[in-house]
Amino acid sequence: MLTRRPLLAALISGVMRPRAAAAQPPKVARVGVLVFGTPETDAFPVIRRALAALGYVEGRNIVFEHRYADGKPERLGDLATDLVRAKPDLIVAAGGDVAPFAKRATSTIPIVVITSADPVQDGLVASLARPGGNVTGVTFVSSELAGKRLQFLKEAAPPLTRVAVLWNPDHPDDEFRATQEAGRSLGVHVASLEVRRRDDFDGAFALATRERTGAVIVVSSRLMTLDRPRILELAAQKRLLLASGWGPWAAEGGLLSYGPDLPAVISRTAIYVDRILKGAKPADIPVEQPTKFWLVINQKTARTFGLAIPPALLQRADQVID
Repeated sequence: MLTRRPLLAALISGVMRPRAAAAQPPKVARVGVLVFGTPETDAFPVIRRALAALGYVEGRNIVFEHRYADGKPERLGDLATDLVRAKPDLIVAAGGDVAPFAKRATSTIPIVVITSADPVQDGLVASLARPGGNVTGVTFVSSELAGKRLQFLKEAAPPLTRVAVLWNPDHPDDEFRATQEAGRSLGVHVASLEVRRRDDFDGAFALATRERTGAVIVVSSRLMTLDRPRILELAAQKRLLLASGWGPWAAEGGLLSYGPDLPAVISRTAIYVDRILKGAKPADIPVEQPTKFWLVINQKTARTFGLAIPPALLQRADQVID
């Protein structure tokens, strides 16, 4: 039988233990972020907003360890190694040119990628359906894009018989090959304009002129995005129609663009972060491809080239710039 003093002590102890446990702060997730530019110029602001919508409050239940290359690709290897040393719970790698550095730096820390390249060709995952390692995420790549893009271009400019594809062979995807295949069925000759660095653009457009092409299709990548103003300028100088994938190409003077809804795809990255932080394994989460695509047509550019865009094509457009 307990005396009064031990009984009081037992009651106090029983009451205080749950309160002490309840007062423990929640686990704070530590997420590493590796980007090519800066955290405010790459995809990360969209990811941060998407995570906030899922209940992640920076400084309360999530903190970010940023490593950014300021546009200097030679820094990415050291930055990835340094980020791994910080031992985050997970790493977000923003970009197909960024993700391989994260993968080489660790085989154990989960990595969520967002990439415009093919993650299988890039060696990031074994397959889209079964990634099989510590990497998963989202990709802008979709097999149907290239053929549909050429089809829309042909509908907008029926006389076209020769088109050139401006692409970077170091950016792994199948868009050039898929465009060639579509060209055979549409009666359009497809030429290759390979560029690997900024100094290649003048020569590529000179080749397009020699090939007597009437239009250039830009395969979007980091290189193309960074030099978009120069590419648009060269296309205008050479009087070449320009079509493209993701990015504001049509809004900035191209004839049309057909590609994924970028904010929607990027936002999906947050779902992957959330699932892994809650215990899911990257190897078991399929890489997601886009399902919504935007057709944007620039009517002002069409008029400049003397084109009358068919009403049926305009009706299919998600946005018409006039």
